[in-house]
Amino acid sequence: MSKISKDMIIADIIDIDQRCIPALMEEGMHCVGCPSSQGESLEEACMVHGLDVDTVVSHLNELIGE
Repeated sequence: MSKISKDMIIADIIDIDQRCIPALMEEGMHCVGCPSSQGESLEEACMVHGLDVDTVVSHLNELIGE
């Protein structure tokens, strides 16, 4: 099983598990389908949205570990 890290591209995270889409949207990242998600890291997106990247990474890894 893959583990999500803060340097991963958002599109790659979504490729790992589609359940990450609603999880990211719940965090306030409603741009998961926008072109920037194809080249933006999770860390960069969290910075733009004012989110703690470590919290988001932990949440996503818990989700895909279920």
